[in-house]
Amino acid sequence: ESCPSIKNILLLDSEGNRVAVKYYSDEWPNNSVKEAFEKSLFTKTQKTNARTEAEIAMFESHIIVYKFVQDLHFFVTGAENENELILVTVLQGFFDAVGLLLRGTVDKKEALENLDLILLCLDEIVDGGIILETDANVIAGKVASHSIDAAAALSEQTISQALATAREHLARSLLK
Repeated sequence: ESCPSIKNILLLDSEGNRVAVKYYSDEWPNNSVKEAFEKSLFTKTQKTNARTEAEIAMFESHIIVYKFVQDLHFFVTGAENENELILVTVLQGFFDAVGLLLRGTVDKKEALENLDLILLCLDEIVDGGIILETDANVIAGKVASHSIDAAAALSEQTISQALATAREHLARSLLK
């Protein structure tokens, strides 16, 4: 309980629609409840000016920190007793890492074209609600190395990398 944790990280567009979201809490049991939370959060925050610095708000007994750039809205949610500075650090790490990965062109079109990188970015920042990393350079570096590994030809991969790639392809084919 003394370990800081995150309830969710949301990346919404300028109309409140999902671009990339990750929930780490069971408070939102199904997709419709999650979408309702996202819409009401967007409605509450859309008139604020969170473009230069992160804003902090209480919303439905949660602390929300958020920041906007172009047509994207970045949100990090924590419990009402969570440290706001830690939440802002997570938000800034996510925000800056996305900026690095998208080479400074942070908008909805670019985000959707590189959605895989953004989702990997979320995985590098938080796992199961526990904060793993907040340094944008480290996050972007890990995400970039994952995407380079995946793009490498099978002949250039180590045995373990080749097995991981094969396992990933098998999992994808089973999920189709």
